[in-house]
Amino acid sequence: MAARLTRFSVSVDSDLLKSFFGMARKHGWRNRSEALRNVMRAALVRDEWQGNAEIVGTVTIVYDHHRRELTERLTSIQHDHHDAVLATTHIHLDHDNCLEMIAVRGRAMKVQAIADALIGTRGVKHGKLTAATTGRKLS
Repeated sequence: MAARLTRFSVSVDSDLLKSFFGMARKHGWRNRSEALRNVMRAALVRDEWQGNAEIVGTVTIVYDHHRRELTERLTSIQHDHHDAVLATTHIHLDHDNCLEMIAVRGRAMKVQAIADALIGTRGVKHGKLTAATTGRKLS
């Protein structure tokens, strides 16, 4: 079943609107409606992360694989959370550095804790959790 569209009016400060349209053009959003929908969806995903909704995401980390026992520690964290870790992609960036993308799914607080553990592991050079929503809330 297709979503039903609703039109509504909004009063906005003209400088704020001008800045918003500039951002929308920069992102390639075709019109005001598309821009507003994208911003609303992003806000709703952020709101789910504040609660305990089921979410999906990726944890991306870059590390030096020569660091003593680092690979083992990262693998151990993933095994400790096997119910939430869906898949891992390992890429050799150069002779020393690796990139891993770890797909995760679960309640927001648990996924955040897994990401914090991976990113906070001594020897990880950079890490980031990217959030998405399953569109389904858990009780």
